[in-house]
Amino acid sequence: MGPGAVEVLMIRKFRPADLQRVYDIEAKSFKDPYHPIFLINLYELYGDTFLVAEVDGRVVGYVIARKVNSKGHIIAIAVDPEYRCRGIGRALMLAVEEELKKKGVIELWLEVRVSNRRAMRFYRRVGYVEKGILKGYYGDGEDAVLFKKYL
Repeated sequence: MGPGAVEVLMIRKFRPADLQRVYDIEAKSFKDPYHPIFLINLYELYGDTFLVAEVDGRVVGYVIARKVNSKGHIIAIAVDPEYRCRGIGRALMLAVEEELKKKGVIELWLEVRVSNRRAMRFYRRVGYVEKGILKGYYGDGEDAVLFKKYL
C-alpha cells in the first residue's frame, strides 16, 4: 500500500462464506482454536452478534457474543496478527457491545487465559475490569481471568 493510502475498515455480520478466513484467524490466534463446525454452530445460534471486520474487502478479525438474560458474553474475539494494533479489535468490541445493548444487555463478561497478558491489556483499555479467577477453566488446565463491563 502506497504512502497516504487509506485502509477502509468495515464491520458487518458474519456470512458462511467468511468461515475459512475466520477459522484461519482463530488458528493463528489461539492454541486451542474452535473447530469450523463449532464456528458455524455459533453463527446459527448468535448470527446477530457474530461480526467480522473487513479491511479493503478482506476479513481481518471477528467477534462472537451471546445474550444471556440481561447479560452479554463475549465468546471470542481475534484480529489477524498482521492487522493488530490498528484499532480493529476496539472497533469490533464497540460494534458488538452496541448490538447487545439494543437487545437489552446491561452487563458483559468474558474469560481470558491467565497467560494472555496482551489480551488482558486490551480488555482493560476497552473498559473491562477483572472480577476473579476461574480455576482450571481451559481444557489444558490453565486458569482463566473473568472480566466484566457494565454498559
